[in-house]
Amino acid sequence: MSKQYFGTDGIRGQVGKFPITPDFMLKLGWAAGKVFARDGRCKILIGKDTRISGYMFESALEAGLSAAGVDVLLTGPMPTPAIAYLTRTFQANAGIVISASHNAYGDNGIKFFSAQGTKLPDEIEHAIEAQMDLVMTTVDSARLGKAKRVPDAPGRYIEFCKSSVPTGFNLQGMKIVLDCANGATYHVSPEVLSELGADVVEVASSPDGVNINEACGATAPQRLQKVVVGEKADLGIALDGDGDRLILVDHQGEVVDGDEALFIIAKQMKDRGELEGGVVGTLMSNFGLEQAFSAMGVPFVRANVGDRYVMEELKNRGWSVGGESSGHIVCKHLTSTGDGTISALQVLRAIKDTGLTLHELKKAMEKMPQTMINVRMHKRVDIRSVEEIQSAVQRTEAALGGNGRVLLRPSGTEPLVRVMLEGKDKSLVEKLCAELAKDVENALYALVSQE
Repeated sequence: MSKQYFGTDGIRGQVGKFPITPDFMLKLGWAAGKVFARDGRCKILIGKDTRISGYMFESALEAGLSAAGVDVLLTGPMPTPAIAYLTRTFQANAGIVISASHNAYGDNGIKFFSAQGTKLPDEIEHAIEAQMDLVMTTVDSARLGKAKRVPDAPGRYIEFCKSSVPTGFNLQGMKIVLDCANGATYHVSPEVLSELGADVVEVASSPDGVNINEACGATAPQRLQKVVVGEKADLGIALDGDGDRLILVDHQGEVVDGDEALFIIAKQMKDRGELEGGVVGTLMSNFGLEQAFSAMGVPFVRANVGDRYVMEELKNRGWSVGGESSGHIVCKHLTSTGDGTISALQVLRAIKDTGLTLHELKKAMEKMPQTMINVRMHKRVDIRSVEEIQSAVQRTEAALGGNGRVLLRPSGTEPLVRVMLEGKDKSLVEKLCAELAKDVENALYALVSQE
């Protein structure tokens, strides 16, 4: 059954446009409260990032939850993974994050966590949506939910992050540039690194409500690259607005993406004898990552794009680590969701354990050149059923000779087919991608012409 409001990562959109409006959030808080309070009195934790609209939606959710008889714990600005952790430690029935992640300040959204600090199962999201269709009522005044602030939330999360590395681990002698994207990590991640002994140079750690993700953070590391080189730092760390994504920069100013960070973390876990099973990537993970793990004898599987699908695959297989090239990395043995700060600490641990630089560590994985072309569809078609397209894919795979891969992926938001090729020979990849994209375009046009 399809969902009306929830997408793959909660509810998100432009502030002031349905459903990202105060009245919707009031009703959403009430609906969620009614669902979670079915088994009796409950409490729900609310956190947010630093965008200005978070205050408005925090108040609306709080009012709706109170009307449903639910107690509320308010953490103020905190990273998304911190809310997952605090939901567990406070034994709350659920956690809510008000954030649009890496989007600009004009957007906002809502993410829910279960009592275990994981994304909500589909049945709970369906139940909340069904409750939204009912008339909102208010419990008797004596049963209204109470709200209180959690003043020590930052300190709790800082200690949790530090506990993800061994006792005695320290970063003394390391100079690290940290880009907090003017987001939710601005007051916690610098403290984590500083308390572990690093010399921290802060970038984009002064949020004003509207500068979140503005030319900074994991989606825009150009400024970080310049600062790392200018400061002669050992490396740079870029987080996104809600702190669940990580991109790194080595001492030469080169970007180290999520695939490379995932490889570094998993390789060191294997070398320490701590890697459980294999590694989960996504359909978009670089072919070089797959080849590197194959050479190490480490199983590698691809999940659909989205950290929730990575987590589902990890659970199903009993594995411990996975992630996306965008920088969402899940260390399931340490926490219940993607966490940029904890992932960064695992990379730093690899640097300390090996005595190698980040630049040297990333070279153990050879990234394959990748080319992608978007082909517009005149109408949505299941491309798997189009014989001409599948034949063209087979011809392209044969031309790659086992030294690359082909991916055709329909966009989830636009009438497009993303034609993506990877391989060792960049010029060959570009040539074959252009030819395949033309074949796909012709096949789709022929289908429309036949009607």
